[in-house]
Amino acid sequence: MKVLLTISLLIITILTAFGVGSCTVEENAAEFEAVSDEPDHVFNSNSNANDTIIALPEPEEGQKTLIENLSQRVSRRNFSSEGLTLSQVSSLLWAAGGSPLDGVSGATRTAPSAGGAYPLEIYLVAGVGIEGLEAGIYRYAYNDHTLTAVAGDDRREQLAASALDQAFIAEAPINIVLVAYYERTTQRYGDRGTRYVHMDAGYASQNIYLMAEDLDLGTVAVGAFDDIETADVLETDGAPLKIMPVGNLN
Repeated sequence: MKVLLTISLLIITILTAFGVGSCTVEENAAEFEAVSDEPDHVFNSNSNANDTIIALPEPEEGQKTLIENLSQRVSRRNFSSEGLTLSQVSSLLWAAGGSPLDGVSGATRTAPSAGGAYPLEIYLVAGVGIEGLEAGIYRYAYNDHTLTAVAGDDRREQLAASALDQAFIAEAPINIVLVAYYERTTQRYGDRGTRYVHMDAGYASQNIYLMAEDLDLGTVAVGAFDDIETADVLETDGAPLKIMPVGNLN
């Protein structure tokens, strides 16, 4: 019995010395190189993108206090036929996941992400009436604050059809769709990473809510849609998580 106890204590001592079982999730994640700066084509093999690049204007200055935006934020589904300015679109996309305005210190993006993996791609489904922007599907590039054209034509009706025929999606001048590439996070954290991706989508959608409120616009987070049909509309290989129609209020 004493011999067995001595051997057990020796094994524990050796394991402790080498740190086996003592690493946290964060420490294990440090072994992986960041993948958030990989080119989009690594995660999206869309063959129909025409690579037209559209520079966006600087995000608009905030007009309300944070407390006002938090207090007044509600989900809105009734949109007028009035279009949006490119500056408004720019502000919404930047809030969802752009680079901070100073670009030097502090956060690297406007929304946090587990391990800095940033598994979300931000897609814009634009209708007619957007100042300086043709109707179509676009992918947002946070690093240079631009849009890359993915497909032409007004696809809001198709997007609404993929979302159980929720008509307000087609009525809103734009829809922002959060698309996940789970492997960016799960390759670091395993199955637990799936939860982190969904948390990231929550951060981004709340930012869109708050920016919309600040611009006197309405939005709502929509999760009821057919995953495959919505991905087909966007021509994306990723997994759509949320559709957020945005527009002026009736």
